Amino acid sequence: MRVGTVREIKNHEYRVGLTPESARELAAHGHDVWVETGAGLGIGATDRDYEAAGAVIQPDAATIFGACELVVKVKEPQAAERAQLREGQILFTYLHLAPDPEQTADLVKSGVTAIAFETVTGPGGQLPLLKPMSQVAGRMAIQAGATALEKAHGGRGVLLGGVPGVLPGKVAVIGGGVVGFNAAQMAAGLGADVTILDRDAEVLERLAAHFESRAKTRFSNRANLADCVAEADLVIGAVLIPGAAAPKLVTRAMLGTMKPGAVLVDVAIDQGGCFETSRATTHADPTYVVDGIVHYCVANMPGGVARTSTYALGNVTLPHTLKIADLGWKAALAANPHLAEGLNVHAGEVTYAAVARELGYPHRPVEELLA
Repeated sequence: MRVGTVREIKNHEYRVGLTPESARELAAHGHDVWVETGAGLGIGATDRDYEAAGAVIQPDAATIFGACELVVKVKEPQAAERAQLREGQILFTYLHLAPDPEQTADLVKSGVTAIAFETVTGPGGQLPLLKPMSQVAGRMAIQAGATALEKAHGGRGVLLGGVPGVLPGKVAVIGGGVVGFNAAQMAAGLGADVTILDRDAEVLERLAAHFESRAKTRFSNRANLADCVAEADLVIGAVLIPGAAAPKLVTRAMLGTMKPGAVLVDVAIDQGGCFETSRATTHADPTYVVDGIVHYCVANMPGGVARTSTYALGNVTLPHTLKIADLGWKAALAANPHLAEGLNVHAGEVTYAAVARELGYPHRPVEELLA
């Protein structure tokens, strides 16, 4: 199979779908690997590195989209890229379709077979292709929030860890999954006063056992959430419903109860955000202020640490990329029901139930396609 990757064109996105090491593995399996010139520069990988791995460098994205049977990216295809997708082609990347009707409509119209990293499952309902980026984003959320809290960036002027004689900043983490756990680890490591909210009693028990006295846990109901948000200097939105739009847990009315200059970091922004006042921002212009509260809503947060993120992502996506290339999409999905959960759109039909429900499309079950 001819497998290609292109230079990401989303604002300040420096990751790349295939590393030179991934290209080498694909080439060793007998596949042709095409890479757009300069695609890997954001992670320090040159065209020469890809050529040494057995890839062929192509002059532009149009060549890749025009001739490759499988295109591996990182971020959702932008409008100019979606216009080049075609029926029979396989797209393997993050999609986050539920809050993005324009992208969904374009993918349906193109006839492409679109497999989303974020809905591929693992044993026990895990999301293994989302996990490494959730780990990165959770850790970065505290870095970003700490910077936004600085007075020069519009924040309250609070140091999260405090100093002797001065209380530390208060951090509320909404959601105790991978993002929330990693955010809490970073915040607790800085010495902040950390509270994690979740609705799952087992998750709360696990978090309490792990953090002991370094972080508090609270059941996430309306009263407790409102209390924690009002007290916090920094709130991390770390809520995920796989494939679906994130629930709006922090309302605009709640902003009025917060301390002026407090910071909201919405890691759920890829799925529409979990704060009512969230809108996607970029690394070029990451924050804005609503009712005196600083919002950080960068939709591709891990792109800021592109090398770490790309290699972490490649470690978990490569086995699936190899299977799709070796067997074709249909046989690969039939052989692996976890990978089959990643199929979101195929030949003009929406195949992921949560996306179909959110955006009003008929749902074509994957099982029917594979039968």
